[in-house]
This record gives sequence, C-alpha cells and structure tokens, in this order.
Amino acid sequence: MFGSHNSVTTASRRSLLRRLSAHESPLRRIDWVLVSAVVMLTLIGTLLVWSATRPALLSAGRDPQSFLKKHLLTVAIGLALATVVAALDYRLVRAYAPILYGLSCVGLILVLTPLGSTIKGHHSWIELGGGFQLQPSEFAKVGLVVVLAVLLGEPRDAQTAPDTRDIVAALLLAGLLAGLIMMQPDLGTTMVLAVVVLAMVAISGAPKRWLLAMVGGAVGGAIAAWRFHLLKPYQINRFIAFADPAADPKGAGYNAAQARIAVGSGGLTGQGLFRGQQTGGHFVPEQHTDFIFTVAGEELGFLGSALIVVLVGVVLWRGLRIAALCANGFGMLVATGVVSWLAFQTFENIGMTIGIMPITGVPLPYISYGGSATLANMIAFGLLEAVHLRQRAFA
Repeated sequence: MFGSHNSVTTASRRSLLRRLSAHESPLRRIDWVLVSAVVMLTLIGTLLVWSATRPALLSAGRDPQSFLKKHLLTVAIGLALATVVAALDYRLVRAYAPILYGLSCVGLILVLTPLGSTIKGHHSWIELGGGFQLQPSEFAKVGLVVVLAVLLGEPRDAQTAPDTRDIVAALLLAGLLAGLIMMQPDLGTTMVLAVVVLAMVAISGAPKRWLLAMVGGAVGGAIAAWRFHLLKPYQINRFIAFADPAADPKGAGYNAAQARIAVGSGGLTGQGLFRGQQTGGHFVPEQHTDFIFTVAGEELGFLGSALIVVLVGVVLWRGLRIAALCANGFGMLVATGVVSWLAFQTFENIGMTIGIMPITGVPLPYISYGGSATLANMIAFGLLEAVHLRQRAFA
C-alpha cells in the first residue's frame, strides 16, 4: 500500500514539474552561469587572438585585424548554432544521431580524397574557398558523443546498464572514427575521442571489466604503435622532447621551450595586452591556435591565466551538474561526453604549453583561433544548454 502511494506521489510530482516547466519562461530556465563563463572565455580568446596575430600582419603589410575579423565571424556563427541547438528538443538530436555520425564519417573520408588539403603537415582539412577551411575531425567529436549516448544511455529490455552488444557496438563506431582520424594523422584528436569513450562507458554503468580492458587496450596500442613505428617521425620526436626537453632544444623541443619562456616571462600580472615580447617577436609558432595559452601567460600573467582556468572550471562544473540532474540516460551521457571532451582537451592544451604533457596540437576550447574547432565547441555548449532546459520536462 505504501509503495503504491509513493509511486503515485512520485508520478504527481513529475507531472507538476512538467506543467511548471511548460509555463516557465525559457529565458529563466537557461543556465546563465554557463552562458556567462562561455561568453567571458570567448571574449578573452578574441583579445588574445588579436594580440597574437597583429604583429606578424603589421610586419607583412597586411590588415592587422584580418584574423580578428574572421574569428569574430566564426564566433557569431558559432553562437547562432549554439542557440539553435539549445532550442531543439534534444530528443530530436537523439533521433538524428545515426545521421550525425554518418556525416562525420563522410567528412573524414572526404578529407582523404583529392578534396582534402594539407596544412602544417596534417591532411585534415577541406578547402571551402575564400580563405576558409573545414576540419571534419572537430565535428566528429559531436557525432561520437550523440551516437554513444544513444547506444549506452538507452539499455534494452528493461536493463539498467548497457550490455555487451551495446559496448562492442560503441567501441566499433568509435574505432572507425579514430582510425580515419589517425590516417590524417591527428594524434591529439584521437586521444580526445579515446577519453570521451572511456568516460561515457564508465558513467553508463558498464561492468568494470570493460573499463580495465579499454585501459589495457589503450596501453597496449600505444606500446605497439611505438614498437612497430606506426607513428610519424615528428610525433615520435615530440614524445622524446617531452621526456627529455634538453635533447633537441632547437628542433623538436623548440616549441615547448619557447612556450615555457613566454609563460614564465609574464610574472604575476603580465606584460600587458599587445606588449608581449615573445608574442610580438613570434618566437612561439602557432601562438594564435595551439599555443595561445602562451599569449595569456606572457601578456596577462599568472592572474589572467588563472582566470581562464577558473572559467573553464566553471563550464565543466555546470556541465557535470547538468549531467547529475538529468533524469534520462541519453541526456546524462551527452553532458558527460561534452564535459570529458572539453576537460581533456583543455588539460592537454595547457599541459603541453607548460611542459607537463606532450605536444599534440589540440586547440584550447573557446580561446584558440580556428573555425571548425570554434563551431564544434559552440555546438557542445548548445548541447549542454539543451539538456539543461529540458531535464525537468522529461523527468
């Protein structure tokens, strides 16, 4: 009798929450803390991109604001995409997950055809014309997150956790994307995908033996790649330089050495925006993309760099909160996938800048210059808001 009464009470409470959510203004339901953190990171990133690109453009006699203008256009498109994604019923995203995954595969395959182009040694882009390129591997992160959320977040036959078929299917789908990306080759993005898969499988409630098997497989794969020379020479040199920074300071270790000098020269408060000597002299390659944290360290100092870390922490905290409060498996795993993606990519980017991680060439979310990465990160932000806006309505 008491169990029946509790069930009725729970059902009534859920019904009430749905009615309240239906009549509550969407603007009031938005996670404004998350929005504020993403907007602040984007503004800081825009200033850093401007500062990082302005000196080289001036010395070349080009428009010193050309990169800034392209970045602002990309940010505007990204915010529009985030708004559209947040406004969608994320159950619609669930329905189209296989299509999103399929498009991710098609994009990665097209890169390997004559339509693909090589930039900085990576065959990862498709030329769109007008100085714009598309990097399908960035959008593959979105496709992977949503398709894994479907497979792992909706156990069949009233089960409470994914079974062997679900996990094997998830690993095969992730392995296909990772294989296509490694053919470019792009080790950094492959590492991000591996962390996303591990996090989503762990949170889905899968047996621990699968987690141990995945970790063991990753370690074994890394050893095999090293032993059988499956990595490119420059990738091997980067790992050697990470293990021994003094081994080749003018070659493979140059970027890491210059990055540490730039970050360290900023002191507590920095040299001031547009006043960084390392940044102005362009001593650090790719300082507007992969190494943009060096600009923050030199020009904004420890306090400015710490602010970036804190803001990213706020984004991750709100994402974890959204995952914890979500009443259904699909939404919870979407939020988990996005958080693990952003968390590892941030750790890897800042870590390689300060010398605690090997250089792999991944951008800093919401800070680095890069059209495809910026758009993918904004879509991820929109997915978090979409889950948050409807977590009560679908309880």
